[in-house]
Amino acid sequence: MGGDGTEAGGTGAGGAEAGGTGAGGAGVPLEIAASYRTRARGLLGRDGIEGAMLLTPCGSVHTFRMRFAIDVAYLDRDLRVLAVVPGMRPGRLGLPRPRARHVLEARAGAMARWGVRPGVRLVVDAPVTGGPGPAA
Repeated sequence: MGGDGTEAGGTGAGGAEAGGTGAGGAGVPLEIAASYRTRARGLLGRDGIEGAMLLTPCGSVHTFRMRFAIDVAYLDRDLRVLAVVPGMRPGRLGLPRPRARHVLEARAGAMARWGVRPGVRLVVDAPVTGGPGPAA
């Protein structure tokens, strides 16, 4: 999933690519929500998304007040896919994934097209932080 992203509402932009274990490596725009405010807003109030949104750090999601169904991929600290929940409809609460450090959200059906499935490692061409780093 590598390509250009657009900056929106304080999210970072970049691209990501599904790699390893036979994934297609299709490039898609990626928005990175790394602050509390951008993670809380997520995809709320939108009618869709071009590409995907990476929430970091994040271990669970909900679709309350969302307008469309989404695919949700739970990722570990190395961006390896732990689980994919396809087609989560609005008004749902996702189960927390204890090992998840990031969550990737996209329009329903997108992750299957991109080859995102458990065991695949995603490659992101923008910095991804899982929270504050060590004190300098």
